Amino acid sequence: MTGTDEAIILAGGFGTRLRSVVSDVPKPLAPVAGRPFLAWMLDALSAQGIRRAILATGFMGDSVVDACGESWQGMQLVYSQESKPLGTGGAIALAFSQVHGESCMVLNGDTWLAFDHAEFDQSWQTSHARLAIALAEVDDVSRYGAVQVEHERVSGLVEKGHCGPGYINAGVYGIRRSLLDEFPARESFSFEHEVLAPAVVREPVFGYTRTRDFIDIGVPLDYQRAQQLVPATTRQNT
Repeated sequence: MTGTDEAIILAGGFGTRLRSVVSDVPKPLAPVAGRPFLAWMLDALSAQGIRRAILATGFMGDSVVDACGESWQGMQLVYSQESKPLGTGGAIALAFSQVHGESCMVLNGDTWLAFDHAEFDQSWQTSHARLAIALAEVDDVSRYGAVQVEHERVSGLVEKGHCGPGYINAGVYGIRRSLLDEFPARESFSFEHEVLAPAVVREPVFGYTRTRDFIDIGVPLDYQRAQQLVPATTRQNT
């Protein structure tokens, strides 16, 4: 894989929605088919050419370090531990200080998405947009909020509550280092509300739609679906 070969994984969530099912480990370590969910994510990143991953940890961060170590199938692992909750934006900003290159992929540590990482990166780089977002097509957007896209450009964001099929934010981004200039100066903030939403209004944001098998394991029903779907998807990609 050429181009972007570093990734930030947001692995610091409390997992409150999943607490009734998994309560003794942080959400990214929730067991899926006998392995931590994060192990499946790291497998996919390594197999698709990511050489270095920064795990942005928070709640029970030491457990993540113990489970993953300093390398994974030839991929270097480093850690960005927040001392207090920073929100998605603050966590990305802190972790980006350890990124070496000019661009980086960012993934939520509690969502699964099947897609071709190299194609995503090449398409985004060709667009010259500073920010890219991977989208998932779902039957009902009401739980997530919708993302409107036209000719691979995000044209609008719709808050939760609207029903029906459409595209949603799948929790995977491509971020150029220059976008950090638009981040709020404070430590704690929401990437989705305070970086992504203004960017959609201000400048081109690349929308990538060639994805499948989206799962948010933070929801108990989807967590159960993940037990079969994640290993099946992994086999298909090998």
